Amino acid sequence: MERRKTENLRDVINRFLRLNGLETPLNEQRAIEAWPAVVGPTIARQSSNLQIRAGILYVKITRPALRQDLMMMRTELKHRINQHVGAQVIESISFH
Repeated sequence: MERRKTENLRDVINRFLRLNGLETPLNEQRAIEAWPAVVGPTIARQSSNLQIRAGILYVKITRPALRQDLMMMRTELKHRINQHVGAQVIESISFH
């Protein structure tokens, strides 16, 4: 028996997810799960209600001073989250 066409399993799974419209929701979930790894456990404990809508990550921060600090780091955080996920998922971050 000879092999005719072999494909990497990762490529097959990614194509399946893309064709069934599951790639974006999966990447969004990965971005939300990456938040504690990107910001660290201390900031993650002060964060809640993480949601992604239309490419915007919404994060509720309990301390106003921390919210101000994170707003200044918004571009870097967006870049680090997208890099962690391996796709351009987050366009902007909104802290409230």
